[in-house]
Amino acid sequence: QVQLVESGGGLVQAGGSLRLSCAVSGRTVSSDAMAWFRQAPGKEREFVAAIGRYSFRRNYADSVKGRFTISRDTAKNNAYLQMNSLKPEDTAVYYCAVGAVLTTTTGYDYWGQGTQVTVSS
Repeated sequence: QVQLVESGGGLVQAGGSLRLSCAVSGRTVSSDAMAWFRQAPGKEREFVAAIGRYSFRRNYADSVKGRFTISRDTAKNNAYLQMNSLKPEDTAVYYCAVGAVLTTTTGYDYWGQGTQVTVSS
């Protein structure tokens, strides 16, 4: 089955940067898009960024636009999230997702286990 593994999370001071990685294994015949979501304790999982096949389309949540950059490596089928100018409100578990369509909803087909990002003030 398809498996996604996130990495790169950790503790960082406000204003700092982190780069998250998502490694995908297994057959993904309908995986046209990859996305990042995040979820803080007691909060609903929210959309962060998404990227379509061949990187033709990219979408960002307003809260991260201009600070985060999503990219993908088509050869390795990996996705990345470069996070700059981090704020305490960015603290959450970040999840990678793969699906047939690029969407800002949680309607993706496969999900990773998540990686913790903590931004201190």
